[in-house]
Amino acid sequence: MACGLRYPGKVVIVTGGTRGIGEGILRAFVCQGAKVVFCAPGSEGERGLALQKELEDSGAPGEAHFQVCDVRYETDIQNLVSVTIDLYGCLDCLVNNAGAHPPYQKIDDVTAEEFHSLLDVNVVGGFLMAKYSLPHLRKTKGNIINISSLVGFMGQKDAVTYVATKGAVTAMTKALAIDESIYDVRVNSISPGNIWTPMWERLANESGNPEAAIQEGKDAQLLGRLGTPAECAAAALYLAADATFCTGFDLVVSGGAELDFGKKRQPAASCDVKN
Repeated sequence: MACGLRYPGKVVIVTGGTRGIGEGILRAFVCQGAKVVFCAPGSEGERGLALQKELEDSGAPGEAHFQVCDVRYETDIQNLVSVTIDLYGCLDCLVNNAGAHPPYQKIDDVTAEEFHSLLDVNVVGGFLMAKYSLPHLRKTKGNIINISSLVGFMGQKDAVTYVATKGAVTAMTKALAIDESIYDVRVNSISPGNIWTPMWERLANESGNPEAAIQEGKDAQLLGRLGTPAECAAAALYLAADATFCTGFDLVVSGGAELDFGKKRQPAASCDVKN
């Protein structure tokens, strides 16, 4: 075992690994000696290969291998797991990070097709990744880390579909932890709050006043700032390498956003009510 490394030689899959929290997890695990197969859809292929080369050239003790995979498609998921086993012969950890957050919308404006599409990315993709990874994780007594969200148990304004999917991720984590305990496979989740990622930046830009949206995001935390992908990666590394007596656990990485009272009531929109 390499001296000082926290996850040396372990084989890890990270979905959605080319940006944001997924990229942070990729970098942290490779720096701690892991062999990481990370994926994203084909549109991210150029960035994925660039990240792979950057990490190879950095002299980091671990390895990074990029694989195209869109978690909406079962065949892509099966291929991702097969490639990992062909490369390294085993699997120690699955990080289900791939996810999407649609623009803020009232329920009246959301179609069933849009909800189904989000479920495929945020819930079904993670379910299928677990399904095809578990035969290998059982052999190594490995672990799964699902990236959920603080809003999965707090709620979020104008985001009913996103909240529903993340609530499902947290609940699925607990159910899988029960089922897989007989194989000594641990299943945990991370619920980030406001983390500065390309997705968060996109939502801020869509607000019409990005500067105000970013400041509002900072003000939502007791710590008065947005979190970073590196801080989420540190939480993931803890769950994978150190939290060996934790399963079914949801680790909240929020800067204290869920604590204390805050302004809740918004002025009601004017309605044309006739007596």
